[in-house]
Amino acid sequence: MTEAADQTKLLKQLVGQAAAERVQSNTVLGLGTGSTTAFAIATIGERLRSGSLTNVRGIPTSFQASVLAKQHGIPLITLDDVDSIDLAIDGADEVDPQLNLIKGGGAAHTREKVVDALAKEFIVVVDQSKLVDRLGSTFALPVEVLPMAVAPVTRALIALGGKPDLRMGIRKDGPVITDQGNMVLDVTFENLSDPAELEKTINNIPGVLENGLFIGLATIVLVGEIKDGQPVVRQIP
Repeated sequence: MTEAADQTKLLKQLVGQAAAERVQSNTVLGLGTGSTTAFAIATIGERLRSGSLTNVRGIPTSFQASVLAKQHGIPLITLDDVDSIDLAIDGADEVDPQLNLIKGGGAAHTREKVVDALAKEFIVVVDQSKLVDRLGSTFALPVEVLPMAVAPVTRALIALGGKPDLRMGIRKDGPVITDQGNMVLDVTFENLSDPAELEKTINNIPGVLENGLFIGLATIVLVGEIKDGQPVVRQIP
């Protein structure tokens, strides 16, 4: 692993642990998906084992989050079991100055949006590389699509000015299939100037299940970054 990769991993670990330290006993948690959130899940498990945290129940946003939570001893429930979620912890692929997000690098954005939107507080955990001035500048927008509708949805996204690419599996033949059994189009926009309007417009295309724009959902963002040569965690706002 390169020095830069080691540093990024350290920052993800620090920010994941910082989020986990904010979890209180007797709460329902939304457990996000991804490498940074994985450190939060591990730390929550450690706190449960040590007794510094009790009576925490998790709602996972993906198969990956479910497996990790079970490995670390976090009891799991479903949305059928609760009226609300106290706190959700999740990562992001991009964060803009208004705390709007692009998510979906792990193809779990549909479940993530359901859980994160239900949470009274939503903590986003990222390293400094995920901060952008404008959404869509470094990361394509993931759109989850019913398999039968890939062709018409692709045409509709092109009409909106996007360049859609069907996400293909790595070390696997064929496209990526989500936990819901759907496909993902990664859409590049030259100028994603009105993310709130685009989120609604894309979701109104027949065949689209959900897209990766998370507008107005984040409560705070915890950023792992290097300051004066030292790794630190900064909170926004």
